[in-house]
Amino acid sequence: MMKNKSRLTYIIIFILLFAVEVAIAVLVHDDFVRPFIGYVLVVMLVCAFLRIIFPERSKIIPVFATLFAVIIEILQYFDFVKLLGLENNVILSTALGRTFDIKDIVCYIIGGLIFFAAEIILRRKTDEP
Repeated sequence: MMKNKSRLTYIIIFILLFAVEVAIAVLVHDDFVRPFIGYVLVVMLVCAFLRIIFPERSKIIPVFATLFAVIIEILQYFDFVKLLGLENNVILSTALGRTFDIKDIVCYIIGGLIFFAAEIILRRKTDEP
């Protein structure tokens, strides 16, 4: 029963984060929210998605999601979208990115840390009598 409640919680979190990410992508065209807040939230979005699949308390999920984002960012340095011949695929080219920026890695780490900290806080609240 606890796993189902946990999954439902993470489904709601995922849907909310996804909606915010879509709103940022469609409506925001600035130099702060879109590039920085969006990248912080994307790692949290991936964490929430992974928690839907793996609801048990595993500290490695935020680490995995952060490392995944960092690896994608490093691959952007080598323009791996072009290396794969996908530069004309607008969806994949946009989703995977084409421009390396160290600030993006910092944002990914912040997103992973926020998710990790939020889970610790929520765990303490649910473990209290």
